[in-house]
Amino acid sequence: MEKIRQSVTKKFGILTAGGDCPGLNAAIRGVCRAAYDRYGMSIVGIAAGYRGLIDENWRPLRPQDVYGILTRGGTILGSSREKPFKDSGSDDDIAGEKVAAIKENYKKLGLDCLVVLGGNGTNTTGYLLSKEGLNIVGLPKTIDNDIEGTDRTFGFHSALSIGTEAIDRLHSTAQSHNRIMVIELMGHKAGWLALYAGVAGGGDIILIPEIPYDIKAIGRHLQERSSEGKGFSIVVVAEGALSKAEARMDKKDRKKYRLETVTPSIGYRVAREIEAETGMETRATVLGYMQRGGIPSASDRVLATSLGTAAVELLAKGEYGRMVALTGNEIGSVDLSVPANKVKTVPENHYMIDTAISVGTCMGV
Repeated sequence: MEKIRQSVTKKFGILTAGGDCPGLNAAIRGVCRAAYDRYGMSIVGIAAGYRGLIDENWRPLRPQDVYGILTRGGTILGSSREKPFKDSGSDDDIAGEKVAAIKENYKKLGLDCLVVLGGNGTNTTGYLLSKEGLNIVGLPKTIDNDIEGTDRTFGFHSALSIGTEAIDRLHSTAQSHNRIMVIELMGHKAGWLALYAGVAGGGDIILIPEIPYDIKAIGRHLQERSSEGKGFSIVVVAEGALSKAEARMDKKDRKKYRLETVTPSIGYRVAREIEAETGMETRATVLGYMQRGGIPSASDRVLATSLGTAAVELLAKGEYGRMVALTGNEIGSVDLSVPANKVKTVPENHYMIDTAISVGTCMGV
């Protein structure tokens, strides 16, 4: 057995916040196993995200608590979308009651650091807490792959596999009935998941938030396919997709317009627009939370474990205020200010957009 190494961090807390995704338990295991086995650290598991630090909902995490969780979906710690700074009053009152409770309980527990597993909001909160004097290390997770500072987040690959399989299954029913099938995937502000799943599943049209769509262009593409004897088509839509008309609106008008037209969701609106534009029979499917559930893919298990063990190396060295990240084929870290209050969107010149267009996919324009 490896000899216990010296570590700056002796005791830390760990929490998972925001939406669940495949790979969270694998990351928890990676953090805890490395912290126990290599450095002999003491670990406190905090329940329900940042809410657990407010409500004093925590427990010691022991080696036996993380046995057998590598392949499990969800998170053994539970989660919430608690955003303490957002609910703490005015911009000048960032040290409100919830933030004060977090700081007090951090001190009460005798923590040297807090490890936070989450997406944009979670790591932004971590950054703000670091400015309040707490030691924070972040791990990037989200199926949307929209966290700045890392090439890929764990959870993305699993959701991509699920989305692709759903598109594959829709092909057979679309072909059998000569229908247009619209499938809506997650991605409120960034279209990574819809773009990659659309290419992997052979989507004929892919609509993402970064490229506002023109229903006339979509109609022309579908009519051309029909004239070529292709009586069915698959349309992959990110939940945040918007029309060119919406893109020209200011935020207030766009929000009002979407409340009136996006019912029950954007996939259904696009289906109605296509049917009105082309007269072709169109159906919509919303994959929803299916994308976030279930066991993580092998790729996400590897990435989550690697990010977890890398986080422990930061703890051991006392390198706080950072988020572990994948850059190319290397695991490193970036300052927590890098992902804070940012969304990594798909660049217009991204190679995957060109790939989609090159194989005949319409991007809605």
